[in-house]
Amino acid sequence: MEQITLNNTLPRVFAGHDGIHSDVWLQDIHLERGKRYLISAESGTGKSSMCSYIYGYRQDYSGTIAFDGTDIRTMTVAQWCDARQRHIAYLPQDMRLFGELTAMENVELKNRLTGFKSRKEIIKLFETMGIADKVDSLASKLSIGQQQRVAIIRTLCQPCDFILLDEPVSHLDDENNRIVANLITQEATRQGAGIIATSVGNHLKMDVDKVFNL
Repeated sequence: MEQITLNNTLPRVFAGHDGIHSDVWLQDIHLERGKRYLISAESGTGKSSMCSYIYGYRQDYSGTIAFDGTDIRTMTVAQWCDARQRHIAYLPQDMRLFGELTAMENVELKNRLTGFKSRKEIIKLFETMGIADKVDSLASKLSIGQQQRVAIIRTLCQPCDFILLDEPVSHLDDENNRIVANLITQEATRQGAGIIATSVGNHLKMDVDKVFNL
């Protein structure tokens, strides 16, 4: 996948609203593989909705979203499975960890599907993130910041053309933000992947090619 495009896209809940000032909604947006984008937004402007649209979780929007020119509304279940397994790595804002599983088990759920990282590589990610001692801890027993780092590790355990991150560092301090940003950009560089990160204030500390405002 080389490009994600949004053409005249707008959440249906915003339909009929006057004065929509956005660099994304009702615009022609081209997100290219290998480039880094920040979607800066205020709460309630639709950043999580946008991520859900791109990932195919929701379709309550007008306009068009396309992968390499193909309208995603026309994609089959098999095509979506392929897109989510090999082309788009997604970190949702709510992280979606299973609290009854350990941190490692949550990561392994993804890695078993992709076979992308060795256990040694995953342990190294835990170490770099400063949570090596939490590998065997239940996700429900971790702090929100620790859970966020586990979810980021899980996100990196797949091949991809785009890394889609919804508020990836909202619960992290500056030092952990820098660590996460470095790991994500390193992985994106290795794979030649694009990065699309949203934020309502605590931005991922990476160099970006373009900033959009919602």
